[in-house]
Amino acid sequence: MSNPHLVLLDEVSLGLAPVVIKRIYEAMVELAVRGTTILVVEQDVQHVLTVADRAACFLEGRISLLGTPGELSSDDISAAYFGM
Repeated sequence: MSNPHLVLLDEVSLGLAPVVIKRIYEAMVELAVRGTTILVVEQDVQHVLTVADRAACFLEGRISLLGTPGELSSDDISAAYFGM
């Protein structure tokens, strides 16, 4: 727990106050700078894309979109997420 190589987070922003979410995402950046790999499962795409190096959308258990945040448009993400 004191110096993990990998942190797994599932729906980290669900039900939390915006100020708490902001602090959690700031902490993710701090961890990543220290060399920790972070895997986040999150429906709030806009938050996670601000800290992600890579992003993947899954549809029915399969990757429907993969890329860096700069490569992925909101339309691409919506289409991959909703299967359009």
